[in-house]
Amino acid sequence: MAGKVKIPKGDKITIDHGKLRVPDNPVIAFIEGDGTGPDIWQASVRVLDAAVEQAYRGKKKIAWAETYAGDKAQAVYGKDCPPNLLPDETLDVIREYLIAIKGPLTTPIGEGFRSLNVTLRQVLDLYVC
Repeated sequence: MAGKVKIPKGDKITIDHGKLRVPDNPVIAFIEGDGTGPDIWQASVRVLDAAVEQAYRGKKKIAWAETYAGDKAQAVYGKDCPPNLLPDETLDVIREYLIAIKGPLTTPIGEGFRSLNVTLRQVLDLYVC
């Protein structure tokens, strides 16, 4: 199942004595999301990139690493996608690169399927997701 996420050229954000150290070309993971997620992401990434360009006058640039969850994970991983639609590879990349942005994710109605938002929050020990 490994190997679906392509990490772009860039550097890791690190933590040094409790403080984030952000390089000039940080790799930041993103989950495009389901439903309106792709449309929201296309607009968001343009705004985020423009803001970084404006603020740092080209001296900094985000290297975006797409990770997968929800419907897109099912499409990308196929039969290797776990039933919760959250591949371990996605979690590993988020843990390794520390920062991720996600779009809206599927929350099916019915029993037997936990919200991906809740799963991400609990697995990554987050208060906000």
